[in-house]
Amino acid sequence: MAKSNLVIVESPAKAKTIGKYLGPGYEVKASMGHVRDLPKSKLGVDVEHGFELNYQPIKGKEEVIDELKKSAKKSEKVFLATDPDREGEAISWHLKEMLGIPDDKTYRVTFNEITKKVVNDSIAHPRAIDMDLVNAQQARRVLDRIVGYQISPLLWKKIRRGLSAGRVQSVATRLVCEREADIKAFVPQEYWSLDADLSRIAPNLGQFKASFYGREKKVELNSEAEVNAVMEAVKNAPFAVTGVKRQDKQRNPAPPFITSTLQQEASRKLNMTPRRTMSIAQQLYEGVDIEGEGTVGLITYMRTDSLRISEEALASAKTFITGRYGEHYAQTHRYKAKAGAQDAHEAIRPSNVNWTPEQLKKDLTGEQYRLYRLVWSRFLASQMANAVYDSVAVEVEAAGHSFRASSSSLKFSGYTAVYEEGKDEEKEEKESPLPALREGEPLTLKDFDREQHFTQPPAHYTDATLIRAMEEQGIGRPSTYAPTVSTILDREYVVKEGKYLRITNLGRVVTALMKERFSDIADLKFTANMEQRLDSVEEGKTAWKDVLREFYGDFEQDLENAEKALD
Repeated sequence: MAKSNLVIVESPAKAKTIGKYLGPGYEVKASMGHVRDLPKSKLGVDVEHGFELNYQPIKGKEEVIDELKKSAKKSEKVFLATDPDREGEAISWHLKEMLGIPDDKTYRVTFNEITKKVVNDSIAHPRAIDMDLVNAQQARRVLDRIVGYQISPLLWKKIRRGLSAGRVQSVATRLVCEREADIKAFVPQEYWSLDADLSRIAPNLGQFKASFYGREKKVELNSEAEVNAVMEAVKNAPFAVTGVKRQDKQRNPAPPFITSTLQQEASRKLNMTPRRTMSIAQQLYEGVDIEGEGTVGLITYMRTDSLRISEEALASAKTFITGRYGEHYAQTHRYKAKAGAQDAHEAIRPSNVNWTPEQLKKDLTGEQYRLYRLVWSRFLASQMANAVYDSVAVEVEAAGHSFRASSSSLKFSGYTAVYEEGKDEEKEEKESPLPALREGEPLTLKDFDREQHFTQPPAHYTDATLIRAMEEQGIGRPSTYAPTVSTILDREYVVKEGKYLRITNLGRVVTALMKERFSDIADLKFTANMEQRLDSVEEGKTAWKDVLREFYGDFEQDLENAEKALD
């Protein structure tokens, strides 16, 4: 009897989808995530002897490991098909080591999307395990383990038992803490707005409002006295139109999703936490039962910071848009990832743009449908023409004071026919249509509207804005945003009030202690630099144990000083 091949993935859902595509010569089994890790009860890292690691089988996984060992032994080839990122690479390496699979039987494969074509192509072109990726993951694991296991007992002693410190979570907590301090320290500044209610001389030809702008250049009105002075100067003066500018304004579509923008938009539009978003996205990636299709992966891999789209996907989007909306709606856009992005995968997109959300709705749960619709719409919009607005700007003058009014109306919907990006803070936009004014036309002043305002403090972070801040500061990577936000909430360093994140007293005390005693770990730049060091390990430019040695030298000294000071 011919030997079959074994394919190992992390989850049963993924196993089911891939098993369907590969057919009878392959047995597909799930490892249910990691099979071994550092021990729970102790550090498991021998810092004295070159950072030797004591990996152990995960408790409760004995049966899974035995079963995989038996299957691996009797298989001709073993394909390790865990997720296509550092963590997935590390799981594959742990499986190889744990199950004792010889090199000549080990084949590593990754799927950016779980579709029949991609799965079969990947199986036909396997590679070796990428030890640079594995070592970048080991370095991250060890750094987090050292910080967690060596600072946490100090927090227990000083603050409360059961607390824990984390490398990335400490910085995220600090961001929330400092935002709260900025809000408390904020001193509102007074300012005023002044609108002139104007109408054309001939009756019933239209009224409109124009806002005070300044004299030659923009002038801020900071008090009632300043507003009164302007009103006094212009109330008896003739008003006239001094400029009318008409132009087409274009708005570009947003690029397709990457991990951070998906989490932000799902938080804004669907009210989903980052953790929930990633859990549903994982289901869509691994495969859902679709009537008439069987189990299919609906979106590409959801942990990515790349905006790249395959040429094939660009072509099928163009065909779909042309067919559904017309040729002038399709416009191919190729987006550049920001500097420092790892660019290992494509952006997040539907694996088949022809599967519309409406078609799949009956086969998806409510959450799956809403998230799929978000991904599908955003991707489709990213390949559509700009929206065009007919924009009019009018300048009015009286006694050397300038007032301005503008309005715009949609001329060509372009991508907005499908999708518009959500906003963190909804600002009401006051714009009403303007009458057809001519340059030099005299106007009548009907009245003034004036209003006192005060500047507002910065807003508290939400899940979405905290993730954006972490991404902008270079803290964490696509795979760590959601767990970091969940962790600081679970630890009660931060609480949620409505959609806003607020620091707790506990979070404040822990942040103060970390800043005082472990300034590096609580430092934003240090954490961002560490991410770059880990990227450098992944690229094969830096030895992972060198990164650990560099970090541990200073850390050990800080630890010693902190222990003395806290005694």
